[in-house]
Amino acid sequence: MSSPRAAAPRTPANRRRPDWAGRNYSLLTGAAIITNLGSHGAHIAAAFAVMEAGGSVGDVGLIAAARTLPLVLFLLIGGAIADRLPRHRVMVAANVLNCLSQAAFAVLVLAGEPQLWQMMLLTALCGTGTAFFNPAAEGMLLSTVSGEHSNRAFALFRMAINGAGIGGAALGGAMIAAVGPGWVLAADAAAFAVAGALRTFLDVSHVPDRAPGGGLLADLREGWVEVRTRPWLWSIVLQFSVVVAVVGAADAVYGPLVARDQLGGPAPWGVALAFFGVGTIAGAVLMMAWKPRRLLLVGTLCVFPLALPSAGLAVPLPVWGLCVVMFVSGAAIEVFGVNWMTAMHQEIPEEKFSRVTAYDWFGSVSMLPMATALAGPAESAFGRTQALWGCAVLVVVPTALVLLVPDVRRMTRRAHGKTVAGAAAAPAVPTPADAVGH
Repeated sequence: MSSPRAAAPRTPANRRRPDWAGRNYSLLTGAAIITNLGSHGAHIAAAFAVMEAGGSVGDVGLIAAARTLPLVLFLLIGGAIADRLPRHRVMVAANVLNCLSQAAFAVLVLAGEPQLWQMMLLTALCGTGTAFFNPAAEGMLLSTVSGEHSNRAFALFRMAINGAGIGGAALGGAMIAAVGPGWVLAADAAAFAVAGALRTFLDVSHVPDRAPGGGLLADLREGWVEVRTRPWLWSIVLQFSVVVAVVGAADAVYGPLVARDQLGGPAPWGVALAFFGVGTIAGAVLMMAWKPRRLLLVGTLCVFPLALPSAGLAVPLPVWGLCVVMFVSGAAIEVFGVNWMTAMHQEIPEEKFSRVTAYDWFGSVSMLPMATALAGPAESAFGRTQALWGCAVLVVVPTALVLLVPDVRRMTRRAHGKTVAGAAAAPAVPTPADAVGH
């Protein structure tokens, strides 16, 4: 674990930002904004590229699966590698892979008549880069923030990337209409190049050299021990494996269908999704000022509202009502996310961050491809309304069960903790807490 550093000298440049927002934090946040602007537009562009090439809705689903499957396959390996190698190098290497794969995808689309297998392969390569990037990035971010300021820092980071995601989707849609999906994919490749260049400037002088491990499998076993010996951690990861799966199925499959059949077309669903995004920003703003003492209890209670969109679609609510529940669920999940990141930062040893967060990501996305694939058969077997109510129940039940775990109810926030790289060291004062964004 890194030791506290001496306070950085005051200069006119670093007076413009809070003391806790050190150089690494600023670089990581700036790079994340750039990649989110590009990636959210690129996801839309990939779907339109498939359809413009004559693909069906099923082909669009195959592209989405090609992006998700490598996350399930490589996340754990990515976490182990990120704890074995310098995290910033893993992040830059992943950005290079993302840049090259998206650039090749753009060239194929701009050249005309891309084949489905080619688009799936390049999308899978981009997903592979994400699988290696995410655990390294989360570990790097967590190691740059002090316990005293972690709540505000994580809230600001998440607010920035969520805002970039909303803007990226809007900008991407406009660019697709104006110049076509190929140029949006090219812009995403450029965004990865710029973000990777920024990340090469990360200061890692405060990070101790990694001790030689016993091999990749030994590293994975060590990370698994960290997870299974912490009931609060594995219970919430199991909870989110179900919650993410059913929320993903409701949003990706049932939402557009309800909008088409009962709300007047795709536009109302797009507006509702925008309200969810605005809600996440509102939740992040709230968490910049609010530091709940029982952070996991508060965070878990804020998972219950994720059942509201499925229930709203089952009724279905009018568009304005759907927008309200989407806003509330967006704000609530952001409160959970900041508290989760704070808890992880407080409780997990720095040298094991990436492996533990890889298990977290793996658990969260592992059931998503199956859930989206089974959404259609579930509608045929039970009816759309019943399937949506089932999604709502599968949010509520696992969340209620997690509240039975004593550590989830009792864990409290420590007053101070780890130091911000490149900023003044926080005084070490004992006291407890636990959290990460899914």
